[in-house]
Amino acid sequence: MSALSNNWRELLSNITADPAERDRIANEVGVHSITLMRWVNGESSPRLHNLRQLLRALPQAQRNQLLPLIEHMLPDIADIHVHNSAEEIPYLFMLEVLEVRAATPDLMRFWTITRLVLQQALKQLDSEGVGMAITVVRCMPPSKNGKIRSLRETVGLGTPPWGGDLEEKALLLGAESLAGHATVTCRLEQIGDLRSSKRFLPAYQVEHEVSAIACPLMYGSRIAGCLSLSCTQPNYFASEARLSLVRGYTHLVSLAFDSEDFYNPELIGLHIMPPIAKQQEYFAGFRQRVLKLLQESADTTSRLTNTQAELLVWQEVEERLLNIER
Repeated sequence: MSALSNNWRELLSNITADPAERDRIANEVGVHSITLMRWVNGESSPRLHNLRQLLRALPQAQRNQLLPLIEHMLPDIADIHVHNSAEEIPYLFMLEVLEVRAATPDLMRFWTITRLVLQQALKQLDSEGVGMAITVVRCMPPSKNGKIRSLRETVGLGTPPWGGDLEEKALLLGAESLAGHATVTCRLEQIGDLRSSKRFLPAYQVEHEVSAIACPLMYGSRIAGCLSLSCTQPNYFASEARLSLVRGYTHLVSLAFDSEDFYNPELIGLHIMPPIAKQQEYFAGFRQRVLKLLQESADTTSRLTNTQAELLVWQEVEERLLNIER
């Protein structure tokens, strides 16, 4: 018996030392807890499907420790982390998105589709709850000089340590952000480990955030913004399987946009936006300002919708932030 073989058994012994945890793992693997002890003691060895189930039953950190120790014996086990959350977006879900797009009124289409897609994306990409945030970042309308100067976060969902609904924490992003870089270049950009790379900032910065990716929302050669994702794990989006899922969900999110929401890349002229703390000062009372605009337009021939009023306030905030002395 090789040293590596003994090492995986030793690690499994530590993992299953607690009787309650041992019973939980055995139940998920589909074996008796005594069988786990036989694997630990070297009295028997698990079959391939048992090992797959064992790895699926373990928390991410323990799986990452155990997997390298058994890969040398069974190379086919190495792709377990890919198959755990499936490699493809479910066909029935894609049909659901298309049906929603066909049946939803224009005013509700963006919010309905984006929330639907983000919920499914979180479910598939963060099936084990390691911690992830996904945000739809869209271009602000061009300014008076015809250039798009910033991006705004719109619909956003997350799992702990992020809050569930990120819309209330939305910010304006610019050339300093990973989302801005992906929008300017019109190509997918990612940072494997934010602890060692500070060139671009992700959408949300929290203590446990480690990796981030931004995928452009394209329609032909035009762009509407990007889909921004952050995770607590290093290099989480590096595998081809996860990159494919990110691209796929980005394509689905693009169905929420109207054709006029996509701009020629030549119009993208992003500025550097102030940091989060500074922006929060200018977003204070955002909802009250929106309500005021709605009330003021209620008795006019140009009555505003909630979406239109919100955009006007966003534009007001953008102008003020861009004129802050640095």
